[in-house]
Amino acid sequence: MNSEWLSSGVASMASSLQGSSILAIAAQVRALVAQGQQICNLTIGDFDPKHYPLPDGLLHGTAAALREGHTNYPPANGIPELRKAVQHMYKARLGWEPKLENVLIAGGARPVLYGCYRAVVNPGEKVVYGAPSWNNNHYAHMVGGIPVEIQVGPEDNFFPRLDAITPHLHDAALVVLNSPLNPSGTCIDPQTLAGLCDAILAENAERERQGRRPLFLCYDQIYWMLTFGDVHHADPVSLRPAMVDYTVYVDGISKCFAATGLRVGWTVGPAPVVDAMNKVLGHVGAWAPKAEQLATARLLEDVPATDAYLNFIRGAAGVRLAMLFTRLTQLTELGYPVRALEPQGAIYLSAEFALEGWSAGKRLFHSAADVRTWLLEEVGLAMVPFRAFGAPHAPHWYRLSVGAVGEAELAAMLDRLQAALATLNRPA
Repeated sequence: MNSEWLSSGVASMASSLQGSSILAIAAQVRALVAQGQQICNLTIGDFDPKHYPLPDGLLHGTAAALREGHTNYPPANGIPELRKAVQHMYKARLGWEPKLENVLIAGGARPVLYGCYRAVVNPGEKVVYGAPSWNNNHYAHMVGGIPVEIQVGPEDNFFPRLDAITPHLHDAALVVLNSPLNPSGTCIDPQTLAGLCDAILAENAERERQGRRPLFLCYDQIYWMLTFGDVHHADPVSLRPAMVDYTVYVDGISKCFAATGLRVGWTVGPAPVVDAMNKVLGHVGAWAPKAEQLATARLLEDVPATDAYLNFIRGAAGVRLAMLFTRLTQLTELGYPVRALEPQGAIYLSAEFALEGWSAGKRLFHSAADVRTWLLEEVGLAMVPFRAFGAPHAPHWYRLSVGAVGEAELAAMLDRLQAALATLNRPA
């Protein structure tokens, strides 16, 4: 059979959809591990249960719900118990209470994000987001949207400035923000977010007068309860209550409760958008399993248990991130072209390894790819470059994830890193 001819039968959208750069790096890491090399794998945006076990309420609650017979289809928009639990949690923790009809449960945050794109963006309409960011380029491609990528860097905490976003609002269908941000582990400044909300409200007031479709903000806050130090999460409706009509939240249990495999996510958003998302996701069966929904509802309503787990996971992730930041900052002080941004949220640290032009013996680092390969092979440090998140303009920046490593493993890698850097030759 002619494989080239068969490939011509694949739809153009799917055939042109890019695969994950992160998965390619993961394959490289697995090959080195198979060869017996010691690798500190900081590429994984997931949690190792050995270090981050599930909350007892989710673990035992899911098993109990299965024994109770909750093995059939859930309602397409989610079981009432969980929708009410989300409603109560937002009132208690964010200070505003969504209407129950504005809460939709889905099989994780990814279907919610895709559902928002599909419900709001027509082919040929613009989607505005910062780069680096997670998967917006792929979602825009899948719905036929026109991506408007705003390149951002460490000087802006990897978030777009207000004056870089507002020129694009007049003809956009959707603005997408994620805070705390994957990949950078930084949080948006509340004043910047408030200013964007004001601009969206003004834009929509004008659109309503003109009879044009509204502009929506997709606000991905999947990591919102994982912040560190004095950093506090900001969200649009808390800052500007009128944004409740234009904000589609992306949320769930996967990150803040280390429950990536349980596939329980939700959105809170304007009723017309939520209704459209419900239809889209219902047709592809993207609902969360019923037993897991029930266990999640019971956990969220148990405030002491929820608080206890959040304290645990913030502590576990925070200690690891602080170790990385402190040690990398010490390398900066020693004169190496290495630096990191202080972690603010999520499970990620942004780090720069600007070693291009340096050499290891006769091995000259001609590119960022050469640097990454050397760090992987000689130090056993596996990271994801920001290039994988749509940011080729930041070639020396990397995402370091602490979801699957222990403190001892991190400390050993950092010792190897400092020793390896000491063997390098500086550019002449």
